[in-house]
Amino acid sequence: MTTEPEREPRHLSETPGHPPLQGRSALVTGGGSGIGLGCARHLARDGAAVVLAGRSAERLAAGAASLAEDVPGAEIHAVVCDVTDESQVMAACAVAAGVGEFTMCVANAGYGSAAPFHLTTLDDWNGVLGTNLTGAFLTMKHAVPHLVANGGGSIVAVSSIAAPLTHRFMSAYCVSKAGLEMLVRQVADELGSSGVRANAVRPGLVPTDATVTLTTTDVIRDDYLAQMPLARTGTDDDVAALVRFLLGPESSWITGQCIGVDGGHSVRRGPDITPVMELVFGAAVRPPGPLGREV
Repeated sequence: MTTEPEREPRHLSETPGHPPLQGRSALVTGGGSGIGLGCARHLARDGAAVVLAGRSAERLAAGAASLAEDVPGAEIHAVVCDVTDESQVMAACAVAAGVGEFTMCVANAGYGSAAPFHLTTLDDWNGVLGTNLTGAFLTMKHAVPHLVANGGGSIVAVSSIAAPLTHRFMSAYCVSKAGLEMLVRQVADELGSSGVRANAVRPGLVPTDATVTLTTTDVIRDDYLAQMPLARTGTDDDVAALVRFLLGPESSWITGQCIGVDGGHSVRRGPDITPVMELVFGAAVRPPGPLGREV
């Protein structure tokens, strides 16, 4: 039986006095705020040139300014990019390749919607899956050739506890994140021999612009906390620290993994947002049964 020669782990700069990610670049989609900006901050602190990608030029400018203040001297670039537009994704990857050795990619762009399953519109379904899953596919697809050309690299996708746990009234979001995790596993399996690693992180409830309803509605926030052994909401830094680890040389033998960063939420059950759904949809929350009877 013959064996393949072992691939040596590709270590980044370990020169004393030099940041460990110096000379490397990273693309962060959804990088203008929240978890994406937190990831960029951790990367910049370790010397990487970061490219913030997002749909809003104003948000990107604000995020870049905040990052420049937090990490003086950091190399920061911003590019308007809708991850559902393949040409824009290609252009964002080209920017990352032009400012350093492009070896790190954070597929973070995404959003969610909530509605009873039977009232979920096709537009809502397609919108959530288009951004969260197809957008991640396009990001990885066009990052991979650059990573391979540079000898390998790491992709981290931002998933959710909604991938392994049902979240009633959030079908499109749950399905998009479950699909994202299989995409990560496929990339890890197929491209590992080319030196590309792919992993996902599963945040729990983190206060961001995208989760404002969940974090400011007492009955929902309290239910989330009741399902967390550590009983607190997360922070951007909680998630970003794990992403930074998975992007760097410290995790060179980790790939194809989906790792929770959720205060332990995933050992219990998904959240109950029924009270808000009943306020919004009333009796229509429950589909009518035969002859108009509710089921």
